[in-house]
Amino acid sequence: MNDRRASVNDSLAYLRTPVAIRERAAKVLKYVVDGQSQWFQLDANGLETAVQATLAVTRERFPNPAAIPFHSRWRHFESGGRDRWSALAERLKGLPPEEIARRRMDLAVVSVLLDAGAGAAWSYREPGTDETYARSEGLGVASFHMFANGAFSRDAKGDPLRVDAERLAKLTPMDIAMGFQVKAHNPLLGLEGRAELLRKLGGVGLERPGALFDIVATGGEVKAEAILAAVLDRLSPIWPSPRGDVWEHPVVGLVPFHKLSQWMSYSLVEPVEGAGLKVVALDALTGLPEYRNGGLLVDAGALRPKQRVLLEKSFAPGDEAIVEWRALTVALLDQIAEHVRLHLGMDAARLPLVKVLEAGTWFAGRRLAAARRPGGGPPITVESDGTVF
Repeated sequence: MNDRRASVNDSLAYLRTPVAIRERAAKVLKYVVDGQSQWFQLDANGLETAVQATLAVTRERFPNPAAIPFHSRWRHFESGGRDRWSALAERLKGLPPEEIARRRMDLAVVSVLLDAGAGAAWSYREPGTDETYARSEGLGVASFHMFANGAFSRDAKGDPLRVDAERLAKLTPMDIAMGFQVKAHNPLLGLEGRAELLRKLGGVGLERPGALFDIVATGGEVKAEAILAAVLDRLSPIWPSPRGDVWEHPVVGLVPFHKLSQWMSYSLVEPVEGAGLKVVALDALTGLPEYRNGGLLVDAGALRPKQRVLLEKSFAPGDEAIVEWRALTVALLDQIAEHVRLHLGMDAARLPLVKVLEAGTWFAGRRLAAARRPGGGPPITVESDGTVF
């Protein structure tokens, strides 16, 4: 009976749900709280420090908490205070709202898949402004300009503002290198992996990424979890392994995250709502277990490394320490969100987790990293080949 239950609980369908992500993360948290982890211990004072750091950047960036936007790829398209999409949207006037949503989803899906860690040495100088962006902002702006120039369209001159599977299937690392201004003195991590992801995206059976709109837009309301389910179902052939972003912990067992898929799902909310639909139950999705949110917890002292080597060597995504770090990030982001809402006098309906991520945790993590390390890199280094989900 136990074996049968374990088999059911480790089914692919279960592991693809936000419920599974939270349940397994909670088990890792208990494992750490019980003192069993060889890598981390939890410090309540440090967790409060993380909450206060999040509140500080939230109040600084958004004096009016009601104005906090979603944490999504669209914020990176607004880097430097520029509303880049509005300028492009002028070229799409006359198209139905549903088609504009498909094109926005075309852009968001491709851009998110190009959003694995860039490395500290890479940057992008934006044509027309000569402003320079690095890391996630740079990746977002660079991919935006590739889209605007028709790099992903089957008809770059006649109909550039779209993404087509037949074009993606032919993309090369050199195409990405040219679009991202990669040179010997401006190296980008995971160049081959990024190109391979987009080629695989061209072969998943969707004529274009924006076809996801027609899969999820079946009524006036769309559940956020339904967007994630569509992403995980239809894009699963591109994952490096059949399970995707699911990793083995020696005690807890399989631990799912689906970080990039959830980041993509959050980034598809605005295109869907732009077509007149309402996305509901946003808090069903989890916090994103990536190095800014996870770094906040380490740098604030909420997660205290038990071994110095954790801060000194580079780890693979499947290493026990990284699986624990990411699971703890998921579990503790929920707790931070609860405390932030309490301090701001808001509830989950007005300040869902996706807004807490945007308002504070991600930026607080970046700010602490910049204060503690030259270059502002994460406290724990994870090897990236551009395909880490």
